Amino acid sequence: MIEKILELDAKLYLYLNNLGNPAWDWFWLLITDKWTAIPLYVLLLYLIFRRYGVKGTAISLVMIALLITCTDQLANVFKDGFERLRPCRQEGIMEYARYIAVRCGRFGYFSAHAASSFALAIFVGLILKKAYPKLIYMMLFWALVVSYSRIYVGVHYPLDVITGMLIGAFLGYLFYLLQVYLIRKFKVVFS
Repeated sequence: MIEKILELDAKLYLYLNNLGNPAWDWFWLLITDKWTAIPLYVLLLYLIFRRYGVKGTAISLVMIALLITCTDQLANVFKDGFERLRPCRQEGIMEYARYIAVRCGRFGYFSAHAASSFALAIFVGLILKKAYPKLIYMMLFWALVVSYSRIYVGVHYPLDVITGMLIGAFLGYLFYLLQVYLIRKFKVVFS
C-alpha cells in the first residue's frame, strides 16, 4: 500500500511540476527564496507590536524563534529518519521533472519550508485574529503559495509538502496556545 501511495505521489509531482513555464520560473524562485519574505516579516512584527506592545512583542518573537526552530529541526529528524530521496535526486523521476532550484538537498520528507510557513501563518494569524480578523486568510494563502513553490522548483513531492503543511499548522496552533498562556501569565496589556 505504501508503494502505491508513493507511486501516486510521484505521478502527482510530475504532473504539478511539469505545469511550470520558463516564463514564470523567476517568480517561483523568488517565492521559494527565504529572504523574499523579509518585508512580510517586518510588517508582521509591526502589527504584533501595535497589538501587544513591547512585552508582548518580546514574548511573540521568542515564540516565533522557537516555533521555526522546532519545525526546522523536526523536518531534519524526519528527513534523516525516512531518508526519502528528493525528486531531483530520484532516478526515474528527475529525468522527467523540471528542476530549477538553486540546489537540491539529499532527503526531502517532509518540507521544512511548508512546515515553517504554515506554522507561522497559523501562529501569527491566531495571535492577531482579534485585531486583524482577515490576516489569517492572507497568511494561509501565502503559506500555500510558498508550499507549492517547493513542488514547482523540483525539490519536494506533494506528500512532503502536505505533511509539512499539517505538521506546521499543528505546531503553529500549539505555540499559539502557549502564547495565550504566557500573555495571561505575564499580564500583557493590549495596545
